[in-house]
Amino acid sequence: MTNYHLPSHLDSIHATFPAATHKPVIGITANYEGIDATLRDRYYKQVVEAGGVPVIIPPIADKEVIINTLDHIDGLLLSGGGDYNPLWAGEQPSPKLGHINAERDLPELLITRLAFNRQIPMLGICRGIQTLAMALGGKVEQDIMEERGERNEECGMWKVEPPSVPSRGKAQKGVIRHSQDADRSEPTHTVSIAEGSILHDLYCKESPDKSLSSLLPPLSSSLPVNSFHHQAVSDPGPRFCVTATAPDGIIEAIESSEHKPVMGVQWHPEWLGKDGLPLFQWLVSQAAAFSQAKEVHRRTLTLDTHCDTPMFFHQDIHFEQRDPKILVDLHKMTEGRQDAVTMVAYLPQPKPGEVFADKVDTSWCPTGQPVTPVAYTDLIFDRIEEIVAVNSRYVRIARTPDELYQNKADGVKSIMIGIENGLALEHRLENVRHFADRGIVYITLCHNGDNDICDSARGSNTWGGVSEFGEQVIREMNRLGIMVDLSHAAEKSFYDALDISSTPIVCSHSNCRALCEHPRNLTDDQLRALARRGGVAHITLYHGFLRQEGEASILDAMDHLEHAIRIMGIDHVGLGTDFDGDGGVRGIADSSELINFTLQLLRRRFSEEDIRKIWGGNWLRVMQNTQCRMQNA
Repeated sequence: MTNYHLPSHLDSIHATFPAATHKPVIGITANYEGIDATLRDRYYKQVVEAGGVPVIIPPIADKEVIINTLDHIDGLLLSGGGDYNPLWAGEQPSPKLGHINAERDLPELLITRLAFNRQIPMLGICRGIQTLAMALGGKVEQDIMEERGERNEECGMWKVEPPSVPSRGKAQKGVIRHSQDADRSEPTHTVSIAEGSILHDLYCKESPDKSLSSLLPPLSSSLPVNSFHHQAVSDPGPRFCVTATAPDGIIEAIESSEHKPVMGVQWHPEWLGKDGLPLFQWLVSQAAAFSQAKEVHRRTLTLDTHCDTPMFFHQDIHFEQRDPKILVDLHKMTEGRQDAVTMVAYLPQPKPGEVFADKVDTSWCPTGQPVTPVAYTDLIFDRIEEIVAVNSRYVRIARTPDELYQNKADGVKSIMIGIENGLALEHRLENVRHFADRGIVYITLCHNGDNDICDSARGSNTWGGVSEFGEQVIREMNRLGIMVDLSHAAEKSFYDALDISSTPIVCSHSNCRALCEHPRNLTDDQLRALARRGGVAHITLYHGFLRQEGEASILDAMDHLEHAIRIMGIDHVGLGTDFDGDGGVRGIADSSELINFTLQLLRRRFSEEDIRKIWGGNWLRVMQNTQCRMQNA
């Protein structure tokens, strides 16, 4: 091929099909000097070597530019550069502060926060690790020497106080020199790497990929790195843990403490050739997984079958904003690539002698009108309808599986409505029809306490299961195409309802008692009985139902899901988060993080067909069955 003959180059591209394989797109933030956006070639060459496609992101703070950029990349690389203006941290400038770069600061802080909200994998290098800390709740020292030591005139060295965060390594007396004059490709000091970290897996363990083993240094928890900085992260903040420190205790690496693919290093792996390549390979591999998850969500209807967001309506929530008061809103659903959610009208169960109106916040109820269970439930549904009407370009109410699928095809979110606690019926069978006409898809028969329908898992065995009125309610729900939800029900109520109902029953948000001993969770026998009758059980994210001790995380939720699958089979499981009803755990804390659930499913080698079932396909099968058997009345 002639080097300067363009047709020959084109022919080599078109000689096979496809012309190129799909590779993850890695956005790299550019530096800014004078009037030029600049980037050292080492960054994008390492991305290419790692198997990614580099795209340079100029420092622009325009929200349309940033959000559209994030919609098209699969990973984000935060590059090195000058100091941050300390005003972003509410501090005054130190005499040791270096060159600040106003053109970069706001764009990078914005893109980092927004990328984090969207679960986009990120790697921060040098200034990049400081960007992660600045954007996500941590702190940065303006100058290591000034802020961490005091001058000892006698010996001419810096003495340091213990680091403000726990150090993985034993700090030496005196601060080592972190800003070197050496060639950038030459390691200048070592860092100690924490066991169990991603860094440790990358550099201190035998790689299952034999082709990678030649790139790794000898196995050790000490890694030689190159260092060219006078600032450093002093506190990683609540979202990160420290995973590498220099001998003097200076933080050299941080990683997400929430099981997210986010990491920052203080050194410059882009200059270290093959020794730095594993970090870029990690970013590209995480970006590839994220790209795959996005594609799965594009082709799959993602439905959360239970959230309690209406509990916060009295706090003047704004569903069209990223409202910190709620875990489910339009922004968070979009960030987590969630299509649909079932919002329930939750009614607390009064104890004997208590009045219902005293159990709920009536400040948003019409003055002078009695606050009854029916009226309160209708107010919640009225408010949902108002929210949808105001945001009709982006969200609709859905009542059937077909409407859900049509809304997804139209690029619109869906809200389904349900009732949590049959107390809403006020012991009148005709109210089942009333709420069916309002569009509910299920009623959770009880909550925490026995009602007139059945005994609760936290009740007093009032009826010994389902009451006579409860049996009438179940049959009427069957007749009107409303699903029977047995989350919160006592075990005897569960089996009674299973016998009474002519359609499969559901448990919209329940976990496995075999993994967490709690009366709200389902025994293996209950799971088997539910599956035999064609029903579904959706795991929930309430920490007390996931584990009895310690902090629950997304990994605990996956354990419950996989246990339910082993007992019931893949056709009978799903997810009901209980967001805004105390649901939400580390790694999947609100709707913006729901794509992490898909990433965990892919990591566990679930097929796309199985993921589609888990994400709502099983539930919609039961809904379709229930609604198709509805009788004309």
